[in-house]
Formats: sequence, C-alpha cells, structure tokens
Amino acid sequence: MAVIIASDLAKDMVGEPLLRGVSFKLERRDRMTIAGRNGAGKTTLLRMLAGQTSVDGGTLVLEKGARVALHDQRPPRERELSLRDYVLGGCAEQLGLEAELAELEGAMAQGDERALERYAGVQARFETVGGYTWRDRATGYIHGLGFQDADLDRPLATFSGGELTRGSLARALASAPDLLLLDEPTNHLDIESLEWLEETLIGLDTAVILVAHDRWFLEAVGTCVLELEAGRSRFFKGPWHAWRKEQAAREMALGKAIAKQEAEIARMERFVERFRAKATKARQAQSRQKKLDKIERITRDPKDTRELGFQFKAPERSGRVIFELEDGRLEVPGRTLLHDAELWLERGEHVSLVGPNGTGKTTLIEAIAGRKDLAGGRLKTGHNVQVGYLSQHGEELEWGGARTVLEAAVKRTGLTPNEARALLGRFLFSGDDVEKPLDGLSGGERKRLGLAILVSSGTNVLVLDEPTNHLDLESREALEDALRAFPGSLLLVTHDRALLDAVGTRTIAVEDYTLHSYVGGWPEYARIREERKALGLPPSQPPPPITAATGNGAGAGDARRPDGMAVERSAPKPKGPSKNRVREQARLERAVEEAEAAFARVEEELSDPACWATKYESAKSEARHTAAKRAVDEAYAALEAFEASAPV
Repeated sequence: MAVIIASDLAKDMVGEPLLRGVSFKLERRDRMTIAGRNGAGKTTLLRMLAGQTSVDGGTLVLEKGARVALHDQRPPRERELSLRDYVLGGCAEQLGLEAELAELEGAMAQGDERALERYAGVQARFETVGGYTWRDRATGYIHGLGFQDADLDRPLATFSGGELTRGSLARALASAPDLLLLDEPTNHLDIESLEWLEETLIGLDTAVILVAHDRWFLEAVGTCVLELEAGRSRFFKGPWHAWRKEQAAREMALGKAIAKQEAEIARMERFVERFRAKATKARQAQSRQKKLDKIERITRDPKDTRELGFQFKAPERSGRVIFELEDGRLEVPGRTLLHDAELWLERGEHVSLVGPNGTGKTTLIEAIAGRKDLAGGRLKTGHNVQVGYLSQHGEELEWGGARTVLEAAVKRTGLTPNEARALLGRFLFSGDDVEKPLDGLSGGERKRLGLAILVSSGTNVLVLDEPTNHLDLESREALEDALRAFPGSLLLVTHDRALLDAVGTRTIAVEDYTLHSYVGGWPEYARIREERKALGLPPSQPPPPITAATGNGAGAGDARRPDGMAVERSAPKPKGPSKNRVREQARLERAVEEAEAAFARVEEELSDPACWATKYESAKSEARHTAAKRAVDEAYAALEAFEASAPV
C-alpha cells in the first residue's frame, strides 16, 4: 500500500505560482530525491508534505495513521533541553505508549480485567514503533551522527549550529516515521557519518523524500527522482544516474525535434512566399499557409538557464615546493589535535585533506594559510607562493569594510565597478543583485561571491575549506571543472566525495592524531581504508593529554615564543635516538605485529571450504587474502625503510 500519494499539487508564493501539477506515489522503501535549482520550491514542497505549509491545489493522501517526520536544517528552539531529551522528545508516540503500558500494568496489578484486555493491543502498537529497544535505537542514531556519550546530557545551548542540525536529523530518525522528509541531511556530516547515514536510510522500512546536493549520496540512496523545473514536475522511476542520463537524452531529443520542425516550417514559409502570387500555385500556397497556422510549435519549458561558468586566472609560476610542515603541532584548549605532523605540497599538485569532523582539518589549513599559529613545529613557504584562501562560511568577505556585493568585489579585486559587475555576472549576480548587503546574503551567495573574488586574484595556490557548501548541483559541477583545469597548486578540504574523486591526485588523511600521505585520489584512499577495516585493524589512540609538565605540548625543556612556536636551543643534542624516533620505531613494530595477526586471522577464516564454494566467493576470498598479505608487506617495508634511515 502506498504511504503517500500526491496528485496535481499546487502552491503559490506572494500571489505567483511556485508549483503546479506535482504528482507522485511512494511505497515503503521508496526513496525519492527531489531535483531542481535553488529556488525551484524543493524545501517548500517538503513543508507542504509535512503539513507545515498549506497546499493550494490538488490532493494529498497519506496512509492511515502514517507518522511523518521532517528534518529541515533549522536548529531547535528548545535550547534549555539536553541533546538526549531533545532527540527522545521527538518520539511522542513511543513515549505515550510507554506511559500507557505502565498505567495498564498498574491497573492489572489491582486486578483490572479490562486493563488486561487492552494491554495486548497497546503492546502490539508499541512493538511497531520500536518496542522496548527504541531508546537504544535512538541513542544509536545519535552516535552514528558523530556525537559521543559525553554529549548526551549537554544542554543544546552549548552546541554549534552544525551540531544542532545533526541533532535535528537524529530526532527525525529516532521517531521511526512512516514518511521521512529530509532537507539537506548531508550538511555538517563528515564522510564516515555520510556513509553511516546512507546505510541507515537504505535499511529503513520507510518512505523517504529528500533534498540534497551531494551527488554520491543521491546515487547511493535514491530509487526515484522528482524533477522540479519552472514550477512543473516530472517523476522518474530509477536511480539518480539513470535520471541524469534520461534528462540529457530528453534534452537532445527535444532539440532535434525543435530543429526538425523549424526546418519544415521554414520550407513551408518559403513556398508560401514564393507562390502565393502565382495563379497556378495560389491554391497550394493557401493550403500550406493553413497548415502553418495550425502547427503546434514545439518549445522548451521555461527554465532558469543561468549557469555558473568560469575558469581561474592563469597564475604566476611558483617555486617547486609550496609548503613544507615539519613536526607540526596543533592544539585547542584542553586537547591536542595534531602532533609530529608532516605535510608538503609541490607545484601543480592537487591534494585532498580528509578526516572526521573535529580532527583539526580547518585549523590546519588556517595555519597553512597564515591565519592561525602552530603550537609547535616549522612551516616553510616556497618562493613566489601566493595563497588564495576560501573559508567555510566566507568570514573573509567583511575585510576592507565593504557593505555590498559590488563593494566587496571592487575592494578585494581592484577591478573597476564595471569590470566587477561583469565578473559578478558570471557568478549569477545580475542586475540589482550586486547591491545586496553582505550581511543579508544566503550561504550559497556568500560562497559564489568568495569564488568570484578568488577567481580574479591570480593566486597560484588555492586553499579551500568546503567550497561546495550551499552550492547547487550545477554550480558544484562548474567548480569541479574549474578546479580540475587549475594549473596551480590546490589544498582541498571537502566532504563532497564527487569533488574529491574528480580533483584530488594525492590524499592526506588525519589519522592517529597525525598526518599520513597516500598516493592517488579519493578512490585509492577509500580502497585502502576498506582493506584496513576488513582486516580489523585497531582504532587510533589519542596522544597524552596536555599537562603542566609538558606545557603547550612541546618537550619540557623547550622555550616558547609568544606566537607558540618552539625556539631552537644551542644545547648539545642527546646521544642515541630521539624520543620521536623511539616512538616511531615502536609504532612501526606494532603495525607489523598487527598486520601479521590480521593475516593469520584471514588465513584461518579462509580455510573454510565455503569461502571457495562459488566463483564469486573464491574471487572475494582471493581479494581478502591478497589485501592482508599486501598489508604485511607494506608494514615490513615501512619498518625497514625507517631502520635504514637511522643516522650513522
């Protein structure tokens, strides 16, 4: 039975039509993605389906008793609540049934037979919404979205806006709805949480309708697409990539049909024009003219044809080495983010920096871009390096005292007002848009303005922090093309796996509170990560906490400059290997032991004949064995290379 049926839905905004003829039908385990440009009405449609906004036309039918939950990015207002109470508070039906069961149990203890009759029915309803495990399930959703046990009892007022948005998503999932409505659920999620959410949504016995701009997420989750364009809708049964292919084919076919019709009309018009005055052909000319008058012209639907399209200004040549970080250390009050970190970037390299939220990626690139100080270590910058930095939220746009979009572009680029208008037009700021105040810009507008300024700067090194946040799909793809063609160097932090896949040529991962470099882009790193997970390698361990003895994280004998950097002393160096070298030796030896133990476990598991029973199982087993053996070889190679590098 269908969970929801929408037929010819309509919605007006400020007296103007926003949506017309929106129709679809969803059953359980259908997951519909809504496609359309920013402003097409996607969020408004979700709120119509949730009952938060009126439906101005058409019919909307929900399954009897269907529970509907909407996650719509807006941080909760009940800020005096703890995270646990806020998430569980969204489970009104579970809480009500739980209270009713407790009341009936008390009545049954008093010998109330009518309570006994009601109890079975209430308990059956309770089981359908999670039963006695619903609290554990809700806590699992909280953990899956990146929260820790220590966060459960923190008041909402102590969380950031992004954390509150994740809390809203946990609340929607925990309510066990029959229809789950998600508006940009991927915002503020790291890649691990994104992958967890994909698996969770695929496993739900729920109809899901979602709006998102993460192309990998849409492909992994969606089973059908509702396309919104110029107020009209088109429903497509099939995954995201199939819809994109069908959309392109439809556009090509429509273009051919229009061209064919226009050519036929032109021929008929030429005939009429040539022979209307000739007595022998006049009747034929009149007949052709009547046909022309009756022809129904094939046209394209009205649509917003504006597209973000640009390329970065050709940069000056820099030295071979762009950045070189040695023994880098990053700290925030009370904890260490990174220690003994090494990072290098060479001319022309496109490097992706990945890691879970909270591991210090943004802090690190702020330090590299010269906006934060290291707690320790040395950062060297190469010859003629010109850094262009784009932050997550566009804080840099306020520099120079600019008040409007045009003023910011003029002040930050040095262009004339007319030149700045031309630049902004390429980034979808047209007409009066250039006079918008900076403090009134949406997230997408701030991002486009930051990109416009960056494009015209001519910098030869781009340091970008989540550049696709708030951009629609078309803008993301335009940015992807521009970055791929950028001849300078790139250091990129993003959770957009499609962008990582398209742009990165080397991956630096935050692991074990330090940095590890992997040759290749995102697919190669993802493969290595999955192999390690399959081998059961242990999670990383935190470094020692900061104490009075260790000061700001450096050795006890290190002096500190006011900016937090270590001051090199002229005292004689201790004999024998350094503490860092001893620690690294021990780490590499443990890695060898762990890899060998994992290899032994795999060989033991593969001794089962069932692992080789079919061609598919054999191939899978062979791949596991090869991966485990490769891990052992790599661990030994790393240890041997380290031992060979020991000073004589």
